[in-house]
Parts: sequence; C-alpha cells; structure tokens
Amino acid sequence: MVIGFIGLGNMAKAMIGGILSKHIVAPEDIIGSAKTKETRDKVADTYGIQVRESNAQVAKESDIIVLAVKPQYFSLVIEDIREYVDLDKQVVVSIAAGKTIKWIEGAFEKHIKVVRVMPNTPALVGEGCSAVCKNSKVTDDEFKFVMGILNSFGKASVVSEALMDVVVGVSGSSPAYVFMFIEAMADAAVAGGMPRKQAYEFAAQSVLGSAKMVLETGKHPGELKDMVTSPAGTTIEAVKVLEQEGFRGAVIDAVEACIEKSKGL
Repeated sequence: MVIGFIGLGNMAKAMIGGILSKHIVAPEDIIGSAKTKETRDKVADTYGIQVRESNAQVAKESDIIVLAVKPQYFSLVIEDIREYVDLDKQVVVSIAAGKTIKWIEGAFEKHIKVVRVMPNTPALVGEGCSAVCKNSKVTDDEFKFVMGILNSFGKASVVSEALMDVVVGVSGSSPAYVFMFIEAMADAAVAGGMPRKQAYEFAAQSVLGSAKMVLETGKHPGELKDMVTSPAGTTIEAVKVLEQEGFRGAVIDAVEACIEKSKGL
C-alpha cells in the first residue's frame, strides 16, 4: 500500500510521523510532492520518504492520495491529477475545510472514492482530533485503513458530513482559543511575579490535565468544575468573575462565528 501526499506542510508531516511511528507502512511506501525543492528535500531527509517533483507523479504511484493543501489551491491541484486518478482503485483523502465530498467529486468530474477529514494541529504532537466521513464508493477495508492512519496521530471519529462545519468550530480551529486561554493565564501569573517560562508550564499543564480528566473519568465538565470549587474558596471567586465577564457566552459566540465562516468557504 503506497500513501501519497500532495502538499508537505505541517499537517502532512504530522500524518507522516504518525504513520511511521505506528509502522502502518514503511518510509519507502510514502511519497510526497511540494511546491519547492527545499520543502521536498527537508521532508525526505527528516522522514526518509520518497519525493516527487510533480503532483501527477504522486497520483500515478499512490493507492491512497492525501490532498494536504489549502482549500484555495484545491482546484489547481485536482486539475493536475484528475486524469491519473483511478476511480475504482484509489482513495482520495481530503483534509481541507469547506470542501465537501460533492464538491470534490465534481472537481474530479467522476465518482471517485473520497474520504473527507477535518484534523487539527495537535496532530503535530500525536494528540490530534480528526472528524471523518466518506462516500459510498469507499469499501469497509479501505475506510478501516484510512482510519488507522488517522488514529496514528491522535483520535479519529466518524461524523455525518453535515457536522463538518461544526467540527471546524469545536475542534479544527479551537486550539487557537486554548492557546489564547493559556497565554492569558500565564500573563496573570507573570503579573503576580512568576517567571514567564514557568507560568506557561503551569498554565499548559493545567489545561492538559483538565482535558485528560474529562476524557478519562467520563464525568460531566460541570461536575469536575464543582469538585474544584470549594465553598467560600478561591476557585469560586475566579469562576464568579468569568461568569460576570461573559466567559461562556464569548466562547459560544466564537465557536458559532467559526462555524458560519466555515460554511461560507
């Protein structure tokens, strides 16, 4: 099984790293193309994969073709590879926001096998969260293989395509919100006298641990919050301020704005 990547940016590198760490295929069974020779050479040296100068060559040689380019370049890339994609044998995996399965099929001008994925940047550290859907041409075995790839750099869950824009808001873009939260907490710690580096470590580890508690205990986030908020204690005072400042409403509004933007891509 040969996996081809068209585009070798951060998300492609996260996927390649996961594939190799889980020994899904050998490095020589991964090929990739990128716009610049510098990028191709760097990825080849780092991961030991094969690289090609043209997108068409990657499409010709691959069983799984991962389109790892930004949405605005999709039309150009598909035009490059359209005639080389075998609609019965190859699976096209898209990781672009806003590009539906129907749109991708239309761009290829044939009913190809398509898996649509919405990953996020924590994939770079093996903690990605990917939403996945497919069209009817993808077989169960093919889909199982793709899911194995996606689970190699985090967790992957099947969703209906109608929820993909919601996924962008709650998962795809949300690392940015979390980074802002961590930065803000660290700023407050620095204002209180803590060194900057240590402040980031305390804030980030607290977010990591809290997220792990939600995932591993199965408890409602509100229940976990109540476990921390002792009567007349420090935490409830902080929660009070967050509520007064519209913390929850701001987060909800931000996610909803992200969802609406994704729908318009």
